[in-house]
This record gives sequence, structure tokens and C-alpha cells, in this order.
Amino acid sequence: MQPQWSPRIGWNDLPAHVRAGVEGVLGEPVAEFAGQQGGFSPGSADRVVTATGRRAFVKAVGPALNAASPGIHRKEAAVAAVLPGNLPTASLIGAFDDGEWIALVLTDVDGRHPHLPWQSDEVGLVLDALLTVAWTPVLPALGHLPDLASEVGPEFAGWERVRADPPQDADGWVLENLDFLERLAARGVEDLRGECLVHTDLRADNILITPADAAVLVDWPWACVGAGWFDALSVLINIRVFDPAFEVEPILGSHPIFGGVAPQSIDGVLSGFGAYFTDAARQPPPAGLPTLRTFQRQQGDAVLGWLRQRLTARS
Repeated sequence: MQPQWSPRIGWNDLPAHVRAGVEGVLGEPVAEFAGQQGGFSPGSADRVVTATGRRAFVKAVGPALNAASPGIHRKEAAVAAVLPGNLPTASLIGAFDDGEWIALVLTDVDGRHPHLPWQSDEVGLVLDALLTVAWTPVLPALGHLPDLASEVGPEFAGWERVRADPPQDADGWVLENLDFLERLAARGVEDLRGECLVHTDLRADNILITPADAAVLVDWPWACVGAGWFDALSVLINIRVFDPAFEVEPILGSHPIFGGVAPQSIDGVLSGFGAYFTDAARQPPPAGLPTLRTFQRQQGDAVLGWLRQRLTARS
């Protein structure tokens, strides 16, 4: 399966004053640009090169494209500005914000997205990067970040909404096991409490693999503080989306990012993800994001298929 990302505008589509604002941040004119695809934002995503050869990554959006997207960019700017320098992330050079349009100017990472379907060596690189994040203390400058359990709690309660208004194409196994799945998801929320920095939106399009065989994690607007293994489980879900036959179970038992995590905790978070994706996928697509609901449905199918296999294997 190949991903169907949301269509993006490009550098030349930005208002002239926004382009000028970016050049003001960089201190010189942009001479070259190359649009990047991937993700679920209607805004621009360009690698740019200035007249003197300086490289940067620029992402910009205005409310006419999607009303929520500028606020998301502002959240990302606030996080990126204070991320510890030792983490495998891009650094914020600066931002232009006129109150409507906002453009983030970040260091350009020399890298590419992981191969899809995922490859085992790249999975290891990403999980190792996440271990570095989990072991790095959360700095006081990030003290404003929300608690992961509190943030995902309403989303993981999606089984309640499914019960009240079942989707027309609801999985029969889900409907037969709603009580159990709801209890699992509630446990999952509680098990996500912790003291680690968490990305919370990690998938292939938010990861870059460098020529030096390192993984860099980008796009941090939804950062939280909680269980350090949450992002790693999100990566395994993404793997299953693009290759349901990929053997992810051995990774749970072998990589130290999952050390000490109970199988029931994994089940609980998988159920919570299933609740969120099942409920969200039936909603109308947001403005400028026509493919989001399809991808959420694909993620829901991957999560619930994996959870059902795990429960069946232990029954």
C-alpha cells in the first residue's frame, strides 16, 4: 500500500509578504526551493537554499487552507524552540507570524523518510532514537507540555461513542466485545502516565533517515509528557499499516524501549488507538485534508487486527 498524503501548496503559492518574512528570518533571499510531500497538512513544506548556499526547511500555512493548522504550527514553534540540543530533532531557526499566516524556519535535515513497507534496520534506528528521547530528562522549559494520559483520554474513550452510534460498517468482533475493549482502553490511558518527552504523532512521514544511518524525529506540535514507549508502539502500528505480515511481536520483547512494559498495557493502548481511529474515521474530512479519514480507517484496521491476534493467541 502506498500512502495518500494530503495535497500541499508550494513556496510560490505563499503570499509575497510571507516569503519575504521567511527571507528576513534567514537574512538573505531564497534562491532555490523544492517542495516535499507527506503528512496531513495543506500548508507548504519546502527545502530552500539561499543565495549564499544556506539550507533550511520551511513550512507555512494560513487559516484559509485549514482553520486549525496555523495554531498547530504555533504550538510546534513553541516546542521546537526549546527542545534539548542532544535530541534527534530539527532545530528552530525562527518563525514569521502575521497573525494569520505562520511560517516555521527549521534546520534542513539531510535525510529521507523510511522505506514503505518498513525495513527492519530502519525500525531499529527509529527505536534507538526514541530510546535517546526517553532517557533525556524533560527540561523546565518544556514544563508547559500536557500530560499524555490526559490528552489521549478523550480520544481513547471513542468506544463510548461507537456504542451510542455504531458505524454502519462496524466490525462485528468489535461490537460483540465493546465492554471488554472499553475496559482495556481505560487501562491503556492509566498506563501512559510517565515522565518522558513524547512526540505522540510518530509515523513514517514524521521521521527522516540520514546518510549516517540515524533517525531524526520531526513535527512536534503534539508533544506531551508520559510513557516513553508510546511513540515506539505508534511506530509498530505504522509498520503494520503498510505491512500486516511484519513480525512486530518480537520487537516488543527485545528492544529496551519496551523494557518492563506489561502485555496488558500494550493491549490497552492498542484498544485505545482502535477506539480513536474507529470513531474518527467516520467523521467528515477536515478542510484541506481529503485523505485523512481514509488513513485513519487504515490505521484502525491495522490496530484492531493486531490486537485481535494478540488476544486470540493468549486465549
